[in-house]
Amino acid sequence: MTNKVFMPGCSLPSYSPEGVAAIAQHLKNVFPEMGAVQKCCGKPTAAIGQADKFKERYGQLQADFDKLQADEVIVACQSCYGMIKKSGGTQKPVSLWKLLPKIGLPKELVGKAKDSDVVFTIHDSCSTRYEKELQDGIRWILNELGYKTAEPEHTRENTRCCGFGGMVVPANPDVATRVVQRRVDEFETDHVVVYCAACRASMMGVGTKSWHILDLMFGPVVMQDTAPPVNVLANPAKAWFNRYKSKAGLIKCMSV
Repeated sequence: MTNKVFMPGCSLPSYSPEGVAAIAQHLKNVFPEMGAVQKCCGKPTAAIGQADKFKERYGQLQADFDKLQADEVIVACQSCYGMIKKSGGTQKPVSLWKLLPKIGLPKELVGKAKDSDVVFTIHDSCSTRYEKELQDGIRWILNELGYKTAEPEHTRENTRCCGFGGMVVPANPDVATRVVQRRVDEFETDHVVVYCAACRASMMGVGTKSWHILDLMFGPVVMQDTAPPVNVLANPAKAWFNRYKSKAGLIKCMSV
């Protein structure tokens, strides 16, 4: 039997404890023996060149995987997917967005948004620009929910960065703002769906109405007059508190 572990990443737990808990519960229903790990993969540390610190942090994550005797790590974060994939460890990363078309959505979600009057522009994460199956999974989910979608000029393998990559935001916020503004200027609809919480924070930072795909799955149906969720990642104190709530929710889910 394959031992599975769910890893939501850092940004997603900081943004939506409710989304993390809801998708963890769905996975737990499908894989009753699944465990969970909420810890950073170390990519920000690697991005700023702190090789020794990255090695230390990833070693702590690897120790957690080994403790749980994990064979597969189900990841919701594209950065985590890439870091685990190239880590050389024995665990296989499995993207949540590739997995959901195979196991299905909770039945109550199918067709929930068929009456929505919104057209969502899809923003693909640049860190997985060549993961076609992952991108197909996002589009499958949106279709199952019933939302109408549009593709920007630069999409899939040609997607453009949201401005958050490479730790540009703390290093040079002016450059980050120009990068994300260039990206959102090409969107032809007023609503954007992302599958990275950091991408959403970047777009919300320049006033673009953005939703994480888990918002669309487990939140209310979005209509033209629906306001997007608050940009929690702009408030470090709230973001860290949400990480605590997410971890508590995972512990509760895994202990049932």
